[in-house]
Parts: sequence; structure tokens; C-alpha cells
Amino acid sequence: MAFKPKVKQTGKVAPKRVTVAQRKALEEQKKLQLEKEVLEQEIHYRKGTVSLRDIISPSSFEAQSSYIRIGSKFARTLFVLGYPRYIFVGWFAPIINYSASFDISIFLHPMPVQAVLKQLRDKVGRVEAEISMAQEHGKPRDPAAETALKDMEKLRDDLTQGTEHFFSLGLYVTLYSDSVEKLDKLTEDIEAIFGTKLVYTKRVFYQAEQGFNSTLPLGLDELEIGFNMNTSPAAASFPFISSDLTSEKGILYGINRHNNSLILFDRFSLQNANSVVFATSGAGKSYAIKLEVLRTMMMGADVIVIDPEKEYQHLCEAVGGTYINISLASASRINPFDLPRPVGEQVSTADVIRSAVITLKGLMRLMLGNLNPEEDSIVDRALIESYAKKDITAQTDLATAQAPTLQDLQDVLEGMVGTGTLVERLKKYTEGTFSGLLNHPTNVEMRNQLVVFSVRDLEDELRPMAIYTIVNYIWNVVRSQVKRRILVIDEAWWLMQHEDSARFVFALAKRCRKYYLGLTTITQDVNDFLNSQYGKAILTNSSLQLLLKQSPAAIDLVQKTFMLTEGEKYLLLESAPGEGIFFAGQKHVAIKIVASYSEDQLITTDPRQLLEIEAAKKEFAAEQEKQ
Repeated sequence: MAFKPKVKQTGKVAPKRVTVAQRKALEEQKKLQLEKEVLEQEIHYRKGTVSLRDIISPSSFEAQSSYIRIGSKFARTLFVLGYPRYIFVGWFAPIINYSASFDISIFLHPMPVQAVLKQLRDKVGRVEAEISMAQEHGKPRDPAAETALKDMEKLRDDLTQGTEHFFSLGLYVTLYSDSVEKLDKLTEDIEAIFGTKLVYTKRVFYQAEQGFNSTLPLGLDELEIGFNMNTSPAAASFPFISSDLTSEKGILYGINRHNNSLILFDRFSLQNANSVVFATSGAGKSYAIKLEVLRTMMMGADVIVIDPEKEYQHLCEAVGGTYINISLASASRINPFDLPRPVGEQVSTADVIRSAVITLKGLMRLMLGNLNPEEDSIVDRALIESYAKKDITAQTDLATAQAPTLQDLQDVLEGMVGTGTLVERLKKYTEGTFSGLLNHPTNVEMRNQLVVFSVRDLEDELRPMAIYTIVNYIWNVVRSQVKRRILVIDEAWWLMQHEDSARFVFALAKRCRKYYLGLTTITQDVNDFLNSQYGKAILTNSSLQLLLKQSPAAIDLVQKTFMLTEGEKYLLLESAPGEGIFFAGQKHVAIKIVASYSEDQLITTDPRQLLEIEAAKKEFAAEQEKQ
């Protein structure tokens, strides 16, 4: 039955009645449509504001015939057009290390071997024909043609055997500067460096935009300017070069931050085993040296440490070493008049005494102040008489000799004419406040693999002369028996403050190689050390150098001394603790010092860790008592 709408008298059809459910459905449909439109508009808005292209694109771009301007920067591209006949590995390093902003792109387009061999065969035929014709006409031989023929024949053999491949190499460098004048100067400098390697470059001309695009990280070679070469010279252009200090023997110094390889090295394999460490306070220099000490002991070497802050006590106790505390109240004593007992070599006793007198005169200057020529002569005679008083002369057997003391020197001076002021100055160390330090026979022994001398409890006034005496005593022991040893002088700037002690350490650095000794000097006061003529000489006589984080006040001097690049300079300014640059002979790498958990517990200098370790010891001891 069909439904017929009611018709009013006007003749119009009555409107259709809409139910409540239908009305809700229509409203829901309109709402969804509105949300969809809003979402589409938001997507378009986000695309316009968050696009990476919009973020990185410059505010303006202007292309000229030989350069382009990108915002406030000017850029120019150079391309390599020719290479010399022979090019060595690493030739590109001076360009990479140049202190300037630039981008480098290298495009390697492989070429089919068969096509290359065909071209070489044709070229060889033409060159041989030219050489033959020249010989027939009686012309002089052409060395260039003969050399080219040999090179082509060798290349043909290598390509046929598969030991070489052929490429079209495109090398582009885009330089950046703040002005056209600076850009021209930079371009000339880079071209000059390329020229020293006999590499011929040209500037782009009416292709500045294409050159810029070719050095963007997009992999687009819009210049398409290549040079045909085989695998070996192409590999020599590889721009990423890092030194490798991994050897077959030695200890682990750290991780090479360039390539994550291990820095394994034996310091005794160099021309000398001396080392210097420069770093600011808290940069990890003591941590690095304690790690080296621990690992060196595992290789069988003896280690002697002069510790100014008791930083090595925990390590010394953990490995069963000998810890000697030198102070006015300590029972440990070192006599500065001690003599070496040479073993296995013929050394004149007179030379030994003469060397001891010279060393003692340096100590006297530290103790008594500057000596005028007359006082210097008196002290010289008094020292010789002091040894003679104990029957130590050129004919004495040093193995049984008993060394004099400061009191014997004072007794000799009192019996000489014109020594009143010297005696009064010396009494401070024999009868006065400082009498407990240097006026007694030696009662310490160095018969352990690790021996640590602590001078923390000494007054600052006494430290230079105490360290001087300790180093002299160690030197006597070293000369008495040749053995593989390392001597660590922490805070060496104490000795650099005085000329006599600085001269003594320098002489030690020069001579220690003959006695199989490696000297390690550590300092945080770089300026005082490097501004001293003896400090520079010690650095020159050290084959190993470790530079950790440096202060801005010292970085310029460090950069000049070690000839660092700008990148290496900022690396030292921004390094975290335990990071820096490690020099070994002519090589140097960025290093990160790493230690295992067990090593870290033994060598840490962090007060928080030390307190935790001490608390753990007490807790363990308490548990043992309960059991």
C-alpha cells in the first residue's frame, strides 16, 4: 500500500517528520565533520611550522659567479682537478686539521674494468708507437713517456689480477667565512696547502650553487668533476685519520676516543721512559697515575712514589706496599749525606763523593738561602771535611762506610774561620724547630715493589728540601742496583720553584734512562712548570705526555708548547675527568682513562667513595667481631 502525503489547500507537500534519534545522528555527523576539518587544518599548520626544511633553511640565499651568500655567511667551493704521479697516505690531513669552517665531499664512481682495460690497451699502443717513432728518427729518449708506459702496464696487470679497481674520484671542499675578503684569504691558504702536496685545485665559476649542493650531506654530485684513479691513491684520500697506539706488549692506559681502540703501550720501549702529566685540580691526574702504577706492578716493575697529599696510602696498603711518612714527628728518617753503593759497575769513590757534595750544596742553598761566593766555597770545603771526619775518602769502601749527618757538618763549620752566620742558620735544622727532619741516620728501607713517601704532614717551608732529600735518596738506591723502576713525583711544581731542586730533577730526567728508571712528573700548575727553563727541559726529555682538562689561563701556553690544533685546544678545555690527549713519541690520540670496578675501589680519590669504603670496612669488622 503506497503512502501518500497529505496535501493542504495551498497545494504544498507537508514536511517530513524527523525523529529524535535521527536528529542526534545528524548532529553527531556534523560534529565529526567539524572535527575532521579542524584536524586537517592543524595538520597543514604543523607542516608549515615544524618542517625540518623550514628550521634549517637560511633567511636568504644569493648566488654569485664564484661564491654564494647564505644568510650572513659567504661560501665558495674548490674542486680537485689534478694529482701528482705519486701521493702518500695521509696527504689530506693538513687540510682536515686546518683551523677553519669547511665541508668536504668525496664521490667515488666505480668504472667498469673491461672499459678501462680497453682504453689502457689503446693508450699503451699509442705511447709505444710514439716511443718507437722517436727512436727511428734519432730523437732523444722521453723519460716522461717511458714512465707513463710503465705505470700503465702495471695498472693493467693489477686490474686484470683484481688487486686494484678503477674509480672516478670527485673531491670538493666548500669554505665558509664572514666576508668576501676573509673568504678570499681563506681560499688562498687552502689552495696553498693543496699546492704543497702538488694537488691542483680550481674555484667554481658560475657553478657556486652546484658546488654548495655537492658538499651538503645529501649525496648529490652536481659538479661531476672527477679524476680517474685506481684503489690505492683513492684510499690515500680517505679523510678520517687517527693514530693507533696499540702494541703487542705494555699496559692499558685507556681507550682511544677516535676509534675506540685500546691504548696499550710500554713506556720503556721509547728512547726514554719519562712521562709528564699536566691537568687542573680534579681532572683525574692522580687517578690516571695510580691506575698506571697498579698495572705497571702487574708487569713486574718496581714503583716509587712521592705523595704530597696522602692520596696513595689506600693503594699502598691494599697491595702490601711500604708507606713511609716523612714529618718532624715521624720516626722515619732520611740522611741527606747518604752515598750510593754501586753494584756491578766500576765507579770511582772520589767521583761518588764529589757528586754527593754537589748535590748537598744544592740542598744547603734551599736550607740556608742564597750563598755568596765566599760562603759557597766554605760550605764546599766543610762538606768534604764532614765526609773525611767519618773516614770517607777516595780510598774508602762505600759498602761499609757510615755517612755523616748535619751535626757533623755543623761541628766542622764551627771549627772554621768566618762561618758564624752559616752555623747560626744551620742550627735551625740541628738544634731548633726543624731538627727532627734531616739530622739523623737513615732508618727506612726500599725493599718492596711499591714504596710511597708521604710529605703531607710537613710544613710548606720544609717540603722543597724534604722532597729534594727523598729524591736524592731514591737516586742513590737506583744507582746502587739497576732494575726496572718508575719514580712518580706528584705536585712537581714544588721543586720547580727553586733553581737548585729544578736543576736536580732535570739532571735526574736526563740520566735515569741509563739505570732503567722512568720518571713521572705530575703538576697542576702548568704555568710555573713550563715557564721554568728546567721545566721545559724536563718536558723535552719525556717521551710520554698526558694532558687532561686544562684551565683557560694555561691553555694558550699548553697549545703553543705542544703545538695543538684549535680542536685539540677546546677538547682540553671541555674534557670530563679522565679525558684528554695522550702523547707517545711522535703520535698522540684523544684518550679516555677507564678502570675496572676493583681497580676503581683501590685508586679512587673521591671523598664520597672513600667514606663509603671506610664505612664498609667498619661494618665488615663489626660483623666479624659478632661472629
